[in-house]
Amino acid sequence: MAEEALDLRLKRAYDPPSPQDGARVLVDRLWPRGLRKEKAGLTLWLKDIAPSTELRQWFGHDPARFAEFSRRYRLELDVNRAALDEIDDLLRHGRVTLLYSAHDTVHNQAQVLFDYIRQRSETRMPSKQGA
Repeated sequence: MAEEALDLRLKRAYDPPSPQDGARVLVDRLWPRGLRKEKAGLTLWLKDIAPSTELRQWFGHDPARFAEFSRRYRLELDVNRAALDEIDDLLRHGRVTLLYSAHDTVHNQAQVLFDYIRQRSETRMPSKQGA
């Protein structure tokens, strides 16, 4: 990945596309209800990076289960090299906005994925001490 800071954003899929979004990647396994494909302005729909159906159903968007959901989803991401490589490839070319459809903007899989990618990137990049 590039030496400069990771340019990764999060946005609800229902929010209108913006030129500042860069590559727009839907990270839900299911298509967002009521969203027309023409209005989504997607670069990529990366279903394979979403949590497994079993994990998604177990979580059920229950904030009380979010910590355990996050732990389990991170384990799934640890072995999902191909999907993560697709995100990495897009990030090499500029800003990437991860799109999700959950109503809860804090307790959702896109937030976990966002944090996972940022932490993974920090461990791979050399530290810039004294900068």
